Amino acid sequence: MPRTIWLASYPKSGNTWLRMLIANLSADSKPVDINGRLVRGPAACAREPFEQLTLLDTGLLTHDEIDCLRPRVYEELARDAVGEDEAPRDAAAVRFCLAHDAYELTPKGEPLLGGRDGADGAILIVRDPRDVAPSLANHMRVGIDTAIKHINNERRMTHDRPGQQQRLFRQRPRGWSQHARSWLEQRDIPVHMVRYEDLKADTIGAFGRALAFAGEPADAAVVRRAVAFSDFAELRGQELRNGFSQSPQQPGGPFFRRGEAGAWRDELSAEQVARVEKAHGPMMRRLGYGPEGALPLARA
Repeated sequence: MPRTIWLASYPKSGNTWLRMLIANLSADSKPVDINGRLVRGPAACAREPFEQLTLLDTGLLTHDEIDCLRPRVYEELARDAVGEDEAPRDAAAVRFCLAHDAYELTPKGEPLLGGRDGADGAILIVRDPRDVAPSLANHMRVGIDTAIKHINNERRMTHDRPGQQQRLFRQRPRGWSQHARSWLEQRDIPVHMVRYEDLKADTIGAFGRALAFAGEPADAAVVRRAVAFSDFAELRGQELRNGFSQSPQQPGGPFFRRGEAGAWRDELSAEQVARVEKAHGPMMRRLGYGPEGALPLARA
């Protein structure tokens, strides 16, 4: 039975890039198509696996009713239930599944994502919230001030309009600090944290350590090729030529915008920086993000 690993992140923290890196492990002579299937497992917010396994029309259920059933679905998927859109997997393969939710409980008090029965572990991708803000603003087609309100909102949810079915389930990222804390302080499953900044500075090393944690170590040459095939210029070039299915429907900037660490210095005003740091100072310091920028994170 394959291992299941959540790829957990606050939105716009580098999850897509990590999934591109994973997908390119199997690439041979050219990079994978950014619009193809990137990882072996479905996203936590996907309706299709839920409806396939429960035989329920989710449009007839409330958000809370869906959330109460979600742990059972993730448990079944972890037992290798294969949906129609998934090919049979090798027994030793790892299922990587996207999750933007904070690690929370259902209205019945169960881990929303199934706890240890839903996954073997999680790779938590974190990013300086001062860089998350402008990236989120670009993705949502809103101003940076609005994006900062979102990352500072401890109660934030998305796709949560009552009585209106959307393509994805309700997601509960909460605020930036609350999201990171929820994953780091839960005790159900082991977590390996990857900072976006470390992934940028030493992609081969940081990516290799994440794969080793997941139980899918790869040959050094394969990792180097995956890193080269997932270069930001390559991803941006594909988007410019063919578009990207995960881009917002509203017109605006590209999904692969800058991909830099520390770009907030020329995108945020001093007042905006102060608002982010006031809201998230303790967690920023905990993760190695000080007022002067990203700091080296001490390794255990």
